Amino acid sequence: MSRQSPCHRIGDAARLSGVSAANIRYYEKEGLLQPQVRAENRYRMYSDDEVHRLRFIRLCRAMDMSLDEVRTLLALDLGDNGDCARARGTLTAHLEHVRERLQELQALEADLSALRDRCDGQEQRCSIIEALHARADAQATGERPAAGPRRHV
Repeated sequence: MSRQSPCHRIGDAARLSGVSAANIRYYEKEGLLQPQVRAENRYRMYSDDEVHRLRFIRLCRAMDMSLDEVRTLLALDLGDNGDCARARGTLTAHLEHVRERLQELQALEADLSALRDRCDGQEQRCSIIEALHARADAQATGERPAAGPRRHV
């Protein structure tokens, strides 16, 4: 992309890109976006290319990519076949991470469903709360949670 003269203040760049001004400053600090020129009034100024870069970053972050993954993709050249292979490798690694996370979320879903199903709301004592207290106690001692009733605090 060609370098254009800056024409957007940070608030406008935020609105146009969908990235908050705070995140824009953070991305500058993290090196995903070059520190911007400042107008005479000291406002940061952004070009259309930089707004596009912010949209690209936002899109990658919405796909749960790490800053390092985004940094890798931003450094690649659209016209270089070798960079296409590097982009593919980055996405393959990220896809593996997403699949691992999906398995974790499915296990969490099963755990939450089992916990919810412990109580239908008709018992005198809530076995959901008892189970959560037992888990909290077990974390403190490193043991598996006891199945018995738990005192109410």
